[in-house]
Amino acid sequence: MSTSEWSAIAPLTKIVERNQVWNRMAAKYGVHNPVPPWQTSLDGICDAIDQSDCGAEVLSLVDRRDEEDTLSATVYADLPYPENRLMALAHSLVVRGIIDEDELAQRLAAVRARLEA
Repeated sequence: MSTSEWSAIAPLTKIVERNQVWNRMAAKYGVHNPVPPWQTSLDGICDAIDQSDCGAEVLSLVDRRDEEDTLSATVYADLPYPENRLMALAHSLVVRGIIDEDELAQRLAAVRARLEA
């Protein structure tokens, strides 16, 4: 896909607008670990997609990496690594219909509720 074909994903746009990056969130909540707690999960999800029998049908390694590079340099260029990588993966999965925007928004709300509890 060319960059002109990437439509905005509302729940992801809200994250960018709020500048929800790990170093800022960690400072807000007094966390001193420089590695986001979700980094391991992101790596695992990417590995699982890349090695899955249906991975190429859903999102091949080459497509995932190409989209990650493109989205990280354009749509999510204002985010640092690894946030831009996480956002690119979520974006690719929404575009492919693996998860829809409403479900993504609900999952993000659940995570926010646990964080703020």
